[in-house]
Amino acid sequence: MEFNIELLQTIEIQPRFLPLTLAVSKVPGSSSAILAVAGTRSTIQIYVSAGEHFESSASLTGHEGWIRSLSFVQESTGIGSDLLLASASQDKFVRLWRLHQGAELPVASNAANDPALGALGKSLSNKAHRFETQGLKYSLTFEALLLGHEDWIYSASWCPQAERPQLLTASADSSLAIWEPDPHSGIWVCTSRLGEISAQKGATTATGSAGGFWTGLWSPKGDIIVSIGRTGSWRLWKSIGEQGDWKPGVSISGHIRGVQDLAWSRDGSFLLSTGSDQTTRLFAEWIHDGIKSWHEFSRPQIHGYDLNCIDTTSSTQFISGADEKLLRVFDEPKAVASLLGRACGVTNSTNGLLLEAANIPVLGLSNKAVDSAGETPSDSLVNGDADSRQTEDPASAVHKSTLDFDHAPLEDHLSRHMLWPETEKLYGHGYEISTVAASHKGDLVATACKASSEDHAVIRVYETKDWREVKPALRAHSLTVTSLAFSSDDRFILSTGRDRKWTIFESNPDNTFEYRQVICDPKGHSRMILAGSWAPAEFGYVFVTAGRDKSVKIWSLNIAEEPKATCKATISATSPVTSVHFHQTLLSQESPAVALAYGTEEGKIGVHQVTKDFDVSELAQISPGLLPSKAINQVRWRPGLQEQEGHTIHSHLAVASDDCSVRLYTLINIWSTLDQNRCQRD
Repeated sequence: MEFNIELLQTIEIQPRFLPLTLAVSKVPGSSSAILAVAGTRSTIQIYVSAGEHFESSASLTGHEGWIRSLSFVQESTGIGSDLLLASASQDKFVRLWRLHQGAELPVASNAANDPALGALGKSLSNKAHRFETQGLKYSLTFEALLLGHEDWIYSASWCPQAERPQLLTASADSSLAIWEPDPHSGIWVCTSRLGEISAQKGATTATGSAGGFWTGLWSPKGDIIVSIGRTGSWRLWKSIGEQGDWKPGVSISGHIRGVQDLAWSRDGSFLLSTGSDQTTRLFAEWIHDGIKSWHEFSRPQIHGYDLNCIDTTSSTQFISGADEKLLRVFDEPKAVASLLGRACGVTNSTNGLLLEAANIPVLGLSNKAVDSAGETPSDSLVNGDADSRQTEDPASAVHKSTLDFDHAPLEDHLSRHMLWPETEKLYGHGYEISTVAASHKGDLVATACKASSEDHAVIRVYETKDWREVKPALRAHSLTVTSLAFSSDDRFILSTGRDRKWTIFESNPDNTFEYRQVICDPKGHSRMILAGSWAPAEFGYVFVTAGRDKSVKIWSLNIAEEPKATCKATISATSPVTSVHFHQTLLSQESPAVALAYGTEEGKIGVHQVTKDFDVSELAQISPGLLPSKAINQVRWRPGLQEQEGHTIHSHLAVASDDCSVRLYTLINIWSTLDQNRCQRD
């Protein structure tokens, strides 16, 4: 079906301002339409249609700040009912306006007599704005002033199914308010307030939705309210009972800035993501009522720097790097492990986990371990950090009863009670951390930082038992190292860099913690290399590199005599390739083949199969409608294979993108029947 859209009118706003909100409605008793426009001035411009064009009819004054939201509603379903207009402003007030049909003005409102207004009520103007349309006379007057919010009001919306008008407002004071007229006096009062109480509000994203709620929305039936703020989480409330009580419900959440890196737990039970919104998030599959769905189950790290990289050293520990000169190590607390066990069926035992939970000290960056009651700090301080002496935020106290549930956490849980204790800091780098990789045994981590010289473009290796650096640092690159990867047996480390070279380091047989350079290809790609990955052990020492020259190259490492790598195949892409990853499980044991996924700067994803003879063919296609809208920063296959409905074999591919999304794709049947495959997004 095709539609032709034609421009009918361009309205020049006088005096000029930037429109931020519009509202349109049918004029009661007429076929004309009324348009309200407001924005970066304190006035509301009213236009009424005459035929196919709108004409200026009134200018409503009264607000003292920018106006962020406008909304019309018919007061009742009766014929000739008045029209109400709500305007929400940065002056912390909501004003209601009444559109009435007829030459006579409506009955005077009692709003100005509300004792809550005090002296403010005497200054309210009830000037009538009159206009005509289609031979009918109308008046537009001030109806009521709603006050109760403590900060800017971002949105005002009317309930679509209420017996009498109900107005929902969302404010920067981290609260939602529902307003109704009192049935006896007609004075508008706040009947429900949702969100955060002032004692629990914080100055940063570490302690809740600082910056407030940006919008409030009703469901079509008016029994559900949702809102979103700067933490990236939708908050949901459901109406319960005849009294109109509201109960929080499970909603969706995600990053609010670009996602930079991903890491699966060692057994694939959950996914960790980290990004430029300075948070690390844990996603897991919630099993409830016979349904499986992915949700954010923990927010292990809420930081003060943009986070760049992450990897897991065990099923209960991860390490992350940010725009600071150090790396931080986190251990899973018992509270999170217990919740994952109850809600997701994750079987990791909590017996060996000594830490109960964590919170963030006021003005601190380190997550401190606390006991189960959240009242006494743990004695295990992080490296004797001075932050440990800081006062803890009482609102972040973790009590056993707080996390005693079996559903996906709400935003209040995620922002305060689902942190992981920080157990170590790793020093040594001179600039922002760029990449980190953990060995398959979990006994080593390799790290690198942003660099513009050989002195800083070094790779530092740390052993995870005592978290001591293995010296000397590995030197090979002259610019930033973009990726690191251990081979399946941890014998080799592959590094790629912005200096267009890839390098392989081999461990010392006498001391497996020590590595030395054995191969370096200074012309591996014609432009900078952005990613690298090793194939599974059954393929031997095969690795892949990808870069800005729009190519993915597959290499075979020969270690018979002197180590030598040969390029066996090349995959051409339409744009620079920013990430690449081999699945660690073979597609077929009879004719060995492995799945290879890569992501590009355009947001495209390629999924190919590579045979042992290095024949490369496309394995699956992903619909353009399911692809990210911006550059892909990381792709990661979920470890192992998953079984669905007892017979269908599938695998998950996680993708991190600059469009703020973490996407999880399900590839179905490619492991059992290579000529029949399809892909869908969870």
